[in-house]
Parts: sequence; structure tokens; C-alpha cells
Amino acid sequence: MMNTAASPPLILSIEGMSCASCVLRVEKALKKVPGVTEALVNLATETAQVRATPGTLPGALEAAVHAAGYEAHAAPADGPPPAAGPSEAARGWPVAVAALLSLPLALPMLALLWGGHAMLPAPWQWALATPVQFWLGARFYRNGWHALRAGSGNMDLLVALGTSAAYGLSVWQLLWGHAAHGDPHLYFEASAVVITLVLLGKWLEARAKRQTTAAIRALQALRPETARVLRDGVEAELPLTALVHGDLVIVRPGERLPVDGLIEEGASHLDESLLTGESLPVARGAGERVIGGSLNGEGLLRVRATALGAESTLARIVRLVETAQAEKAPIQQLVDRVSAVFVPVVLGIAALTLLGWGLAGGDWSQATLNAVAVLVIACPCALGLATPAALMVGTGVAAQHGILVKDATALEAAHGLRVVAFDKTGTLTIGQPTLVELKATGAHDATLALAAAVQAGSEHPLARAVLAAAASRSLALAAAQDVRAVAGRGVAARVGDRPLGLGSTRWMRVLGVDLAPLEALAAEHQRQGRTVSWLADLGDAAAPSLLALLAFGDTLKPTAAAAVRHLQRLGLRTVLVTGDQPGAAQAVARALGIDEVRAEVLPADKAAVIAGLRSESGSVAMVGDGVNDAPALAAADVGIAMANPGGGGTDVAMQAAGITLMRGDPALVADAISISRHTTRKIRQNLFWAFVYNAVGLPLAAFGLLSPVFAGAAMALSSVSVLGNALLLKRWKPEEDR
Repeated sequence: MMNTAASPPLILSIEGMSCASCVLRVEKALKKVPGVTEALVNLATETAQVRATPGTLPGALEAAVHAAGYEAHAAPADGPPPAAGPSEAARGWPVAVAALLSLPLALPMLALLWGGHAMLPAPWQWALATPVQFWLGARFYRNGWHALRAGSGNMDLLVALGTSAAYGLSVWQLLWGHAAHGDPHLYFEASAVVITLVLLGKWLEARAKRQTTAAIRALQALRPETARVLRDGVEAELPLTALVHGDLVIVRPGERLPVDGLIEEGASHLDESLLTGESLPVARGAGERVIGGSLNGEGLLRVRATALGAESTLARIVRLVETAQAEKAPIQQLVDRVSAVFVPVVLGIAALTLLGWGLAGGDWSQATLNAVAVLVIACPCALGLATPAALMVGTGVAAQHGILVKDATALEAAHGLRVVAFDKTGTLTIGQPTLVELKATGAHDATLALAAAVQAGSEHPLARAVLAAAASRSLALAAAQDVRAVAGRGVAARVGDRPLGLGSTRWMRVLGVDLAPLEALAAEHQRQGRTVSWLADLGDAAAPSLLALLAFGDTLKPTAAAAVRHLQRLGLRTVLVTGDQPGAAQAVARALGIDEVRAEVLPADKAAVIAGLRSESGSVAMVGDGVNDAPALAAADVGIAMANPGGGGTDVAMQAAGITLMRGDPALVADAISISRHTTRKIRQNLFWAFVYNAVGLPLAAFGLLSPVFAGAAMALSSVSVLGNALLLKRWKPEEDR
């Protein structure tokens, strides 16, 4: 599994691959280059991702691929992803020309089914079949020869051998062979139609492959080519490559942000849907972080650039998706083992078919056709595309909904989860204290206004919670005077002519405030893990009076309860693993319906808790914020990190977990598991049909029950059906959108 936390891998666009055997040969060639530590080749994208020691030149990698019989071209690390499918297969005119030349050969054969006889003269058949065989089919000879020279086989070698046998037999019959009635038995239509069908299949594959990469190309298209920059008071439009850290970028309404940065001036609503999956625009103002690629709404923004090029969030997301698509799922290892011996086995079966039919019946023409059918139908295209096509569509759809899959292993492992463990703070809760209750001995709003006035100049999280509560009720605040902080106890101030104190229980007792009227309520809040503060009037030093109790707690995220219910409907057990005291943890668990609680767990001990859950119940996922929970995320079978695109946790989240949720929505956890299950199901369906296709087709061809033409059609159809089945994943939607 590639480490996405390290430097970006070298990306190579590979031309000429046709099946799973090609993938193995290119990987072996790349791994033999000195300095290469890992190479992953993807048939569906026709790309290779290579990790190598510093100093390894792309030229050496390209030369190794060329020596293996393919062509490679290095792509920039932060550039657009290579187009899916080889350019040769993507061209439609060879298919059209091959069809025009093959139809006059195939149509008379169809007429024979109804008793007609309209075969073209033998020289005409030869004239039509020859350009199809050696001009339009030249790619099969070229690639097959490279494979043979490298000591292995591939789909192109099978097609070249099969069609050459049919063509060669026809030429021999044309020159020297005669049937009983004097007319030679020719099979030019078999060789020409097989090549035409294979070309058609590859063209359809190339078109389908482009759809599998639609998500990543949509992400790449979010980045503008230029940016409007203010330098020395002059506004100029510059290419992104000319920007430097600290540039002040002007973003007008309706434009996409070209860089990651901090808003210095302005406020607006940003559409981050393609980056985070958040369907609604989010408000952003001065001092807040913004992501390049977001669509600016109604406001004019001035953004100080903090990340450019490959460092930007968008570039990292694209790189993460590319790496996940290049990774091989564990189930793909079975395909690799089969592919390594598949072509030699097929060649052996074809040889036995030829000898068996020829020696048993003496009809070497029929024996040759049966052997040709074996070679053609056995092309392992579908096997090579089954897993990567489903992974590409699955990871792409997940990215569109704000779920970034770091590697294929995590995606496959997520479908078999039995337990989901949650951190509490910042994962199921907002992570910021709010004023849960203010119990006043007098008028509520007037008392809240006094408390907010005392806290007006403080940056303490509890002070911000009080101020937010006052702002939500549009309360007017009087100016506080003589404000002084009492270290570790609270704050004192004069509001109007009233000296006030707001602080801890211990300080109130030192001051002599009678807390008895609200002590029972305070005890209940403390049992639930909330922080309790008190507001008192200190005007009478001998007998200060209690004004209010203030209870602060972390608010549950609005979607947390629904997320837990969704996981339970999927058959998963939910566990809360937190460092909070049992009272607070149990209160959260009850509110959300979580099955089990593990409280007072230190960050260093969370990994051991995850290991214990695995031994008890099976595969475990850990959901956390990617910072304090990093050990547990790494210890889990699947680590799921919640990243905050507007904050600083995104980098850590991407590095610590196999799956990153691009917005802090617990509902995405169930969505990630759902897309994993759908993707794994598609992989298994594809592999099942690919194996069944060969298991059924090979015996039929070997026993003479399948003509080369039908074998070619079936082979092309198998590849296209695998891709079509994978593309059905694009219809997946989160549960709430159905």
C-alpha cells in the first residue's frame, strides 16, 4: 500500500496494455529499475504510479517500460490525470474501416443460414481480409511480439495467433487446397470479423473508461488556470504557476478560488460541494480558511495564499483519489496469480485442441478453427478490468460525496466491518462548549446580559459561549469596567454600579456565596460531565448574592443520532471510546443510542481498546478527528478520520486514516461503509462473470461448439459488460438522498 503522506509518486501514462498479463509485465519491468521501491499499474486508467528513491529519473522508467514492449510518458505530479484508455483504442475510424471491409465477408455467411449462396470470389475475399489482418490488426502483432520477446503472453498475442491461423489456413486453401466440388474452404471472414470485433470491444472499453474517471476529471477541472493578484497596489491576472506564498488574490462573485488561503477582507457564501460533498453553500468571512476550487457566491474576497500547486487541498484530494484508484484490492491478488499462468495455459489448451481434433478426425481445417476459437475467447480482458474499473467508479463516487478513500485495502475492508468505535469530542459533538443552561434567580435575559458583559473582553472558550448565547437573543450589553481575571478562578468586573463575579464553585465558596438553592441542579450537570460556573453580585462583601448558575457542555452534532441509527440498520455495533468521565460519556451514548461505552480512556490507550474490540467482535473501524486519535485510527482495521477543510486537521486526517471524511458529518461514516459494500459487491460480480465466461467459453471452443466469430463477439462483450456493471455504481446515493 502506497504511503500518501510521503512525496507524490511518479505518474507514467502507459500505452499498449491490453489485459491483466500486461499489467504484471509492466510492474515487473518497473520494479527492476534501480531505486524503485514500489510500482502499481492500473489497466483501467492505463497509468503507473511509481515510488522511487530521490534521483531516479523518469527516463529510466520509460526505457524499462519500452524494453518490456510498451510505451510510457511521464506526467507532472500536479498536472491533470492521463486520459483513460489508450489513444489507439479510443480512435473510432479503424473500427469503421474494419467493419466496412468485413461486412462483405460476413453477410454471405449469414445468407447461408437461409439456404442462400452469395460468397464472393476467393481473390476478393483475400483482398478484403488482408488489410484488416495486417494493417488494422497490426497492433496485435506488434504487442504480441513484444510480449513473446519478453517471455510471456497477453491478449494481443492470443488474437494475433488465432486470426493468423485462420488467415493462413485460408491462404493455403486458396493456393493449394480444394474441396470435393473444387471450391476451396476459406475462413477469411473469421479472421477479419474477429479482429473487427476485438477493435470494437477495445473502442467501447476506451469510451467506458473515460466515464470511470469522470469524478477525478471533475475535481481537476475545479482549479482555474489563472488568478487575479494584487501586488504593489496593482491588480494583474497571472497564471497559477507564477503565484507565490503570501500573494493577495482577488476573487470576484461567481469565480472559483484559485488557491487555498485565509480571507483578509470580505465575506461570502462558498459552494464547496465538489470538494466536501456539502450540498449547501457555507458562510466564510475574514480570518477563515478557504479551499481552492470552491465557488464564490455573492461577495468580493481578498484571500492571502497559503498553499499552491501540489500543496493545495484540491491537489492532495486528486492525488489521494488517483492513488486509491491505482491501489490493488486484496481480492485483486487472486486475479494476478491467475493471470500469471493464464496465457500459457490457454496456449496449451489451444495446442491440445488442434492435435486432438486433427488426429482424431483428420480434419485439420476444423481443428485449426477450433483452436482459433480457444485462443480468441480466452483473452483475459475482463479479468484485468474487473477490479480496477469498480474501484475507480466507487472511489470517484465517494469523493463526490466528500468521502476520500486513501487505499483500496481500506475500501475492501470496510465492507466487512462488525464494530464502529467513535471518539466523542469533535466527532459526535461539535467540539466547542456552548451554554447548555442558565438558571437565574431573577429575570433570565437580564442575568444573561450581565454575564455576557462581564465576559465581553475575554477569549476564553466559555466566555465565547456566553457571548454567543447573548447574541442569539439579541441582547444589548452594557460596558464592563474594572475587569480583572482571577487566575484559575474566574473574572470580576463592574457593570454599571454592580460589582460582579463569574467563576468556579471553589471561588464562590471562598467569597461566601450561598450556592444551596442551585446545588442539586449543579450536581446533576456535573454528573453529565458539564462544566458549571456561577454568577454572583459582590456588592455586599459580607453576604454576596447568587444570581445564576451557568452550565456549559459540548453540543451533539445534528446528524449524530441518525448516523448511529443508520449504522445499526447496517448490522454494526457502535461503541463510544472517550477520555471523558463516565457520566458525560453515558449521557452522550443515551442521547444517540450508542450500544456500548468505554470512558476515561487516554489517547495512548485507545489503540489497546480497539485491539480488544477486534478480538471480541471482529473487524473494527475507528472514527476520530485524526489528531489525538491517530494511534487508534492506525490500529483499527479501517481508520475513518473527520477532516475540517476550514481548519487545520485535514493534513493529519489524510495521513492517519484509510478513509477521510471531508466534512465533519457523522452520517458520512455509514455512507462510506455503504459505498464500500456496493463497490466490493461489484468487484465480486465482475470477477465471477469473468471467471465463468472463461470457464464456460473455453470448453465450448475446445469441443468445437463455438466458432471464432462468436468467440470474438463474446470476448468483446465480456469486457464491455464488466465496465458497464462497474459504471452502475455511479447511481449510488447516500440514504438521505434516496
